[in-house]
Amino acid sequence: MSATVVQSNVLGILAAIGAAVAFSVIDVTFKFLSDGYPLYQVVFIRSVVALVLLLAVIIPLEGGVKILRTQNIRLHGLRVAAVVFANITFFSGLAVLPLAEAVAIAFATPLIVTLLSVLFLKERVGPWRWGAVMVGFSGILVIVKPGMAAFQPYALLPFLGSCGYATLHILTRRAGGSDKAATLSFYPTLGFLIVSALAGLVFGHGQWATGVPLWDVVLKPWAWPEGIEWVIFAVAGVSGAVGGYLVGQAYRLCEAGLVAPFEYVAMPLAVVWGVLVFAEWPEPSVWLGSALIIGAGLVSLWRETRTPGPPPRPRPRSSG
Repeated sequence: MSATVVQSNVLGILAAIGAAVAFSVIDVTFKFLSDGYPLYQVVFIRSVVALVLLLAVIIPLEGGVKILRTQNIRLHGLRVAAVVFANITFFSGLAVLPLAEAVAIAFATPLIVTLLSVLFLKERVGPWRWGAVMVGFSGILVIVKPGMAAFQPYALLPFLGSCGYATLHILTRRAGGSDKAATLSFYPTLGFLIVSALAGLVFGHGQWATGVPLWDVVLKPWAWPEGIEWVIFAVAGVSGAVGGYLVGQAYRLCEAGLVAPFEYVAMPLAVVWGVLVFAEWPEPSVWLGSALIIGAGLVSLWRETRTPGPPPRPRPRSSG
């Protein structure tokens, strides 16, 4: 494997880890805000902050607004649809399921990404990488120890969310050969802004609220934030911009099957958030599961950097 390809893969993996950190911050902020605010409001304010950051900082650093011109507009439309679907289903499930169960089910995403990368991107996923994905998933099972409650009907929501995220990643990989990471981040953020604004116009007055927690995730009325909540919204917006940019970078630099196992990094991060934010000290099974997850990612990285002759895949265009 050439030094250029190795460097590209390492940078892509680091971007995937950074995206996992950013998205874990979004999960925490949503848990803080979901009791008092509807999903469309959280998404709208987060999208406004993220779009400002993209337009003011990230896009100028990548070449200016000219990079937003794309030949993949239909593909970006599909990406927007996939990520909006994923957010609605995952966060709806997160509101009615225990956090650990929802996150564990959502971690079907790397498995689905790896499968779709073989079916639609014609990527070759060898036994080492399949093994890394399976070991990482087994680590999640060790942590969560799911029982029958994990398979209640509501559990379909985060699973559908994982299908949506997997589809987004595959579409990102398809577009990543010609579009920059900032471009890949801009269109979903703009899509979030438009969809959440429309939802706010329809549901914002609260006339559709039902009193049922599952439905009211979306149907609750708009409520203006107060005090520290503005900061939490801002943190969610910055995390959304950074996470969207980094995940786009990861999937344009690396094969989807290589990047996918590193999304498991979010599970050990959940342990950190539990200790720091909720004062929940992990059980021994959590440490064991986290070790399996991290070990799986490191094995995948080690194998990728030592395997000669990578399969052909579209490469990102050069800057400029």
